[in-house]
Amino acid sequence: MPELSHGRRMLVLAICCMSLLIVSLDNTVLNVALPSLQRELDASTSGLQWTIDAYTLVLASLLMLAGSTADRIGRRRVFMSGLVVFTLGSLLCSLAPDLNWLVVFRMLQAVGGSMLNPVAMSIITNTFTDPRERARAIGVWGAVVGLSMAAGPLVGGLLVDSVGWRSIFWVNLPVGLAALLLTWRFVPESRAPRARRPDPVGQVLVIALFGSLTYAIIEAPHGSWRSTAPFAALALISLLALLRYEPRRPEPLIDLRFFRSAPFSGATVIAVSAFAALGGFLFLSTLYLQNVRGLSAMEAGLWMLPMAVPTFLCAPLSGRLVGSRGPRLPLLVAGGAMTVSGLLFALFEAETSNATLLLGYVLFGVGFGFVNAPITNTAVSGMPLSQAGVASAVASTSRQLGQTLGVAVLGAVLAAGVSASSYASYADTFVSASRPGWWVLAACGAVVLTLGVVTTGVWARGTAERAARRLEGERLSRRAGVDA
Repeated sequence: MPELSHGRRMLVLAICCMSLLIVSLDNTVLNVALPSLQRELDASTSGLQWTIDAYTLVLASLLMLAGSTADRIGRRRVFMSGLVVFTLGSLLCSLAPDLNWLVVFRMLQAVGGSMLNPVAMSIITNTFTDPRERARAIGVWGAVVGLSMAAGPLVGGLLVDSVGWRSIFWVNLPVGLAALLLTWRFVPESRAPRARRPDPVGQVLVIALFGSLTYAIIEAPHGSWRSTAPFAALALISLLALLRYEPRRPEPLIDLRFFRSAPFSGATVIAVSAFAALGGFLFLSTLYLQNVRGLSAMEAGLWMLPMAVPTFLCAPLSGRLVGSRGPRLPLLVAGGAMTVSGLLFALFEAETSNATLLLGYVLFGVGFGFVNAPITNTAVSGMPLSQAGVASAVASTSRQLGQTLGVAVLGAVLAAGVSASSYASYADTFVSASRPGWWVLAACGAVVLTLGVVTTGVWARGTAERAARRLEGERLSRRAGVDA
């Protein structure tokens, strides 16, 4: 890639951030619209789960494939393709005649979204070659995620109340088209010097694992064990096949040797746990505020601000702490705050008082704001530079998988609780039915807290160093064999 002027580099960063904004905004905006979707499309709880999970599931399945494909055939080309597919998917979502078509179009959106964020990060990494300038650019990138968290509920609430739920997808159209034109005009093409080889078998196994596991969880409260057991069995078979097949490939889709590093393994589990908590938190809170308290979408969006604003403010503080003191302190703050938030709802029914509800939202926002920065840092900690991109991609996949599982598990728990109370109204049973879900959320926070201690100490760093030496040694041995 040719060296660009400072102004051109800033423009490339802005274009990449536009893609991140629409992909990140899409989920937070849609959560506020769930009750409207439920009424207009006559959707069940599982139907609402699929409108969220169809998107995050496809993202989780295709992120690593999209990143390696962009390295191989050109990042600019894949990025532009992603913008076209995502924008088209958004248009089709706004025209969906029923819930089934909405889920299908959400999956198309996600195919485009999978080509945006990981590829945009690769473009930024290759555009900003100076380490300090690159760090500032990544900081701006992270701030956009916080901005989407803060703006999403308000934008979604305003659009749903004034125009209708279909309008939330219209936001993506002008932004996507503008980003497409600016990318074509100003972003130079780039490729990796040596791209990873494709792994089609591994990719199919990942899709089978994620898809069948999510289906089994979501549909379990609504069907018999005979209808869900085959999908649970398929998930188990896919997992065992992955564990057997991937180590035999020289360049696997998921390099299981990474998990010899305690920080990497910890970061993966922390990402799944934290984003499962986020997905479940947004799902339960949105339904409670509108379906139980009877708030409008706009009022529900305002109530979500005590969670969104601390997330936005704490994210850069967490990044600075990671840079100056390492990932342990931010992870301890994150895990502790998320655990206490979950316990407020599980033990003290925080929903029944405005003060405790506000406190629970603030605590969760603080916790989630602190957790994101140390995930990537811990995932790549001690890894050789040649493997850092792949390790970061696994962390990104873990985030999406976590959000998928959070909505699936907590939605299934809620559906089971509501259906068990057949003689009471939905509003009357919601708080008690959601109680086990808040226990799950508290458990996710406890996992973050525990692994924040275990995977950031001297022993954990030692495992990362040994794993890095082994990975680098094996890579050099393969290269020497090829050269010979």
